[in-house]
Amino acid sequence: MAVQETTATSIVRDNGVSEILKRKPQTYWSMARTSLSRDKLTLIAMSFILLIGLLAIFAGTISSALGVDPYDTEPVNKFQTPYIIPYLEWRLGIDTTTAPTMLYQAGGTPHWLGTDQLGRDVLSRLLYGGRISLTIALVAAAIAMVVGVLFGTLSGYFGGVVDDVFMWFINTMTSIPDIYLLIIINSIFRPSPLILTLYLGLLGWFGTARFMRGNVLKVRSLDYTLSARAIGATDSRIMRSHVIPNSMPVIIVITFIDVGALILTESILSFLGVGVPPPTPSWGNMLYGANDYIFYRDPITYSMSALHLLILPGILTTLTVLAFYLIGDGLRDALDPMLKNKK
Repeated sequence: MAVQETTATSIVRDNGVSEILKRKPQTYWSMARTSLSRDKLTLIAMSFILLIGLLAIFAGTISSALGVDPYDTEPVNKFQTPYIIPYLEWRLGIDTTTAPTMLYQAGGTPHWLGTDQLGRDVLSRLLYGGRISLTIALVAAAIAMVVGVLFGTLSGYFGGVVDDVFMWFINTMTSIPDIYLLIIINSIFRPSPLILTLYLGLLGWFGTARFMRGNVLKVRSLDYTLSARAIGATDSRIMRSHVIPNSMPVIIVITFIDVGALILTESILSFLGVGVPPPTPSWGNMLYGANDYIFYRDPITYSMSALHLLILPGILTTLTVLAFYLIGDGLRDALDPMLKNKK
């Protein structure tokens, strides 16, 4: 009887071991994907960014379908409140007069999110503004990533005089207020989205370079780097094949966080009047344009009819920046083995 129990236990144990051996080995990136797929908050943030990106890409198609244009002005129809709420009340039978009246005043074209101080459609400008703001942030983050990775790798790998020179330059540049440099650049060049993108990208890589330098200082002393150097691998090959690839998790996380920070920076600069110049829409200059009309009241109803000009781009900017931060935080948890093992 005891022999039978021992044999059964052995069979179960052997089957368990064989099942484990049959499993496909998990790679680092497959483990990261599995961890990320369980992070619902990060997935929601990714879905939101995907939705905003699709709306920005198809801004022209959506505006044409709605019969509006971000640059068409209608001073007679300025400060129209969002049409969507009266429309829903009309369809539900709550208020059957407001929505038809607003539609008649707008010439038959519904302005779902209202109009601004020049009678321009807010929804269309938000869509085009998202295209501008996201493009500036993504391209500037890509530039900052490439330059920061390059200088951070060289500084951390070679050390010595190279490290001292790079760190001296970075510390010197970060000590100068960004707003002063942007004012000087705007006085020399004509303000445009391209100039702002280059400015944010070429002056936004210092943090990336510092993080990269610190990670390279750790990676260059690991066994596989020392082994590659021992068998005669050149410095450029070691950096390309070992140092930079093994720093990719840090680079990815920093880049996503930088995108959110750059959207906020572009909004702040445009709000201060040194960013994207009107009439080109961006979320920042839409906030700047609404600043003078926060307390505007309708001359007939005395209701505050310009709050949507401030609230809508503000909400979009806040949610988009928050989403990029959540994605960066989720990627950090998924790509960091130490954090994964704690969960």
